[in-house]
Parts: sequence; C-alpha cells; structure tokens
Amino acid sequence: MKGFYTIILLLFSNIFMTLAWYGHLRYGENKKIIGSGMIAIILISWGLAFFEYCLQVPANRLGFKQFGGPFTLLQLKVLQEVITLVVFIVFSLLFFKNETFRINHLIGMIFLILAVYFIFKK
Repeated sequence: MKGFYTIILLLFSNIFMTLAWYGHLRYGENKKIIGSGMIAIILISWGLAFFEYCLQVPANRLGFKQFGGPFTLLQLKVLQEVITLVVFIVFSLLFFKNETFRINHLIGMIFLILAVYFIFKK
C-alpha cells in the first residue's frame, strides 16, 4: 500500500511542479499577470512549488526502503522521472496545442519504460 500512496503523492507533486515550471508560459494570455513582471511570475511559481514539496518529501519518505517503503533510492528516482515526463506530456498536449507529440517522443517514452523495468528488475 505504501508503494501506491508514494506513486499517488508523486503524481500530484509533479502536477504542481509542472504548473510551477511551465504554467507561466501560458500566463501571456492574461494581461494582469503579464503586466506584473518577472518577480510576480517567480512568486507565483514558488507558491506552486511549495505544494509540490509538501507532497514530494512525504512521497519519498513513505516510499524509501529505509523508512519501511518498497523502493530503493534509485527506484524512487526513476519512478519520479517517468511520472514527471508523463505529467509533462499530458500538460503540454492539453495546454499547448501547438506542440506536437511525434514518433521520436513515443520511442523516448518506451526507452524510459524500459529503464523502469531494468531498475526494478532483481
């Protein structure tokens, strides 16, 4: 069950992270925000990143073997990266319609899935 909770926390953490890192690129459509300047954008992103850390830190602690979780440090990191990329792809397809998902992106994702397989292989 700890593995499931770890993955759910990592998923939501990555949603906040993606919004903090890339969400501001869509703010250009909002005249109030764009007129606020870079400092405002940074503060908004930091505010979102706060929630990312509130989920990320417990996810890593809950999932780490040393604290009774099912994952090694390397497994946690690879899991995190795959979740990050999946969340990013969904985000980019939903919010940036001009970005295209091409075959080379799919091939890269397949290699990442293979990385997860090999990292988790005993």
